[in-house]
Amino acid sequence: MKPKFVDINAWNQAELLMQPVFIRLLDNLRKQLERSPWQGTYHEVPMWSDQVPEATRTKVLELKQQLETATTEEAIAIQLALADLPQPYPSYQLRLQHAQQTVELDLWELCYQICFRNFTPAASVADGWEVEIDTDLIEAETGEIDWQSLDDKAKQLVEQIFANL
Repeated sequence: MKPKFVDINAWNQAELLMQPVFIRLLDNLRKQLERSPWQGTYHEVPMWSDQVPEATRTKVLELKQQLETATTEEAIAIQLALADLPQPYPSYQLRLQHAQQTVELDLWELCYQICFRNFTPAASVADGWEVEIDTDLIEAETGEIDWQSLDDKAKQLVEQIFANL
């Protein structure tokens, strides 16, 4: 699920916001987990372009697994083979556990809910889905991040998530 931008200005605004959004999201999740009975663990999940066939995905993952125990000579050959194959981009999940319950949260999706106006996960899979940057997170006069608005929106989202668990 990659967002589509209306124009280069929206792309630049998203580029400005996404790293700070990710950091504020993680910080607010950490704070909420500290006072919650839920335990959280973060996981990196490989995401692939739709154009990469399943057989290629499997081959890349097998080679990466082999790389972990390979000798120096084998590692060189494996790295050369991997260099010729498409690579996934990283996605991140937070797995929350409490008692017998497990909930998984897609961290990029949560970032999108903060960065974009009226973002819903279902809308992201629709054809032609374009995002609208939440310009309330950017100071109009300076074009810089409005840190208070960003933190407030991240905190509100995280509180809502935990309230709905």
